[in-house]
Amino acid sequence: MVATKLEDGADADAGERAQTLFDLASARSASPTTCMIEEDESLSWATFAQRSRAMAAGLAGLGVGRGDRVAIWLPNRSAWLVSFFACAQLGAIAVSINTRFRSAEVGDLLSRSGAKILIYWPTYKDIDFAGILASCSTEAVGKLETLILYEEEERPQPPSVAGKPAVPFARLLNSPPMSVNHGAPDDPCVIFTTSGTTKAPKLVLHSQRNVLAHGFNVGQQYGMSPANRFLLVPPFCGVYGLCSAMVALVAGAPLILTPTWNPVLYAQLLRTHRATHLTASNEAAAQLLDACPDDKVLSSIEFVVCANLNPAYADIVERGQKRKVEVVNLYGSSEMQALLSLSDRTASAEIRGRPGGIFASARAKVRARDPETGKICPPGETGELEFFAPESRFVGYLNDAEATSAATTEDGYFRSGDLGYVEADGSFAYLARMGDTLRLGGFLVSPAEIEDLVQQHPTVESCQIVGVQFGGAARPIAFVIARSGATVNEQDIISYTAGRLAKYKVPAKVFVVDEFPTTPSANGSKVQKTKLRDDAEARLRSLSQDADG
Repeated sequence: MVATKLEDGADADAGERAQTLFDLASARSASPTTCMIEEDESLSWATFAQRSRAMAAGLAGLGVGRGDRVAIWLPNRSAWLVSFFACAQLGAIAVSINTRFRSAEVGDLLSRSGAKILIYWPTYKDIDFAGILASCSTEAVGKLETLILYEEEERPQPPSVAGKPAVPFARLLNSPPMSVNHGAPDDPCVIFTTSGTTKAPKLVLHSQRNVLAHGFNVGQQYGMSPANRFLLVPPFCGVYGLCSAMVALVAGAPLILTPTWNPVLYAQLLRTHRATHLTASNEAAAQLLDACPDDKVLSSIEFVVCANLNPAYADIVERGQKRKVEVVNLYGSSEMQALLSLSDRTASAEIRGRPGGIFASARAKVRARDPETGKICPPGETGELEFFAPESRFVGYLNDAEATSAATTEDGYFRSGDLGYVEADGSFAYLARMGDTLRLGGFLVSPAEIEDLVQQHPTVESCQIVGVQFGGAARPIAFVIARSGATVNEQDIISYTAGRLAKYKVPAKVFVVDEFPTTPSANGSKVQKTKLRDDAEARLRSLSQDADG
């Protein structure tokens, strides 16, 4: 491609016309408008563009170029987005890593993505990031060349971490800004993880063109403009968080950021900045409502978009209605981006509380296919949802052409693996995952990922994970078969996984069984997860009754 040079002058239609992230920042940077707000600092578009171009130059100095992967292991700070835009300017790809991840997850992502740079905040929440990296296998971190250490206070920084050279984030920001764009619209720019039938999450690639187009379409559906203010809850490391951020950035609406979820703090931010739009999980939205006893604090909100992640808060639409806050639900996926659709704002509370709804893009379509016959279902009939949304669709799975092919139909639809039905007007309703994928801590998690780690414990022969409601949230429950002659200790298993997995993936309980319930099939015996879930719920009820007694 031919590199493009920085152009002067703001573009009023930047969100619609931008084909690369560099285009967007360039068009906005000549205007003295606010790009984002974090704590007491308002970051203008000009400052944001300058920082991202300086970071691009700094990364280039470390050898980052087109197609290279840069892992970002940060919470919601402007530094995340600065790094993301910098990668895109170089034609490099940002790899999203959750700050909750531990050695098994981080090592897997670094290894399979082939990341050559890792950016992280060593002192964030007192997490032992260096210890986590040191616990990763040599193979997992083998392709890493440099670590970039982000800090918000001046402090001594080591020259190396886990055997890798380390440089300060601030030093790269002092680089002379790069004024040439090496990224192209169809270049992959970000990798998200998703769950699947294998133990390891698939790595989902999205292009610059589609990340921007999707943000524009959703912003149009929201009615977003520079006059709005967008309060963000979900983390950038997930598709929900980054897609929400792009909606605000493409629309030119200031994005209000803070690194850690705290409902009291968010209530203060809402009060101070008079946010008009909010994206959150249904649980976080409910907590925010509780943290705002004065309805006047909520009066600036035009509406809230909620991901229905926790069944205990399925009534979030009704809760909002009581406080005169309009709440709508959404549908999305790592492959088709979050916010692919929103429920109809004019519909009843029941319909607004249901995942699915109306597409953000006028070009998007959906159909349901009978998983047994393969026939397309008529309106109202349940089947596997398939989506055609060219402005939102993923590029493919990194280094997995077979999985990419399996996930798409010959006529360009994405096979979602979700159960639902289509309405006569073209909208749709999501009902459930067709497989056994779990929704834990606001993220889709493959049970096989947890099962594989538990089975690495020396006392465990085999493991099955199911998700049930426990302690007010969806939690993983482990059923294990002990190795011959070994004794399984529940606390040992929990401690073993706690040091290697994000907290929300750690089994809440471990039950030892002699065998798993199975049913025969043409391809061999299949474990009956439904029976295991029922067994887990019964055991937990019994434990609760014993505790009460």
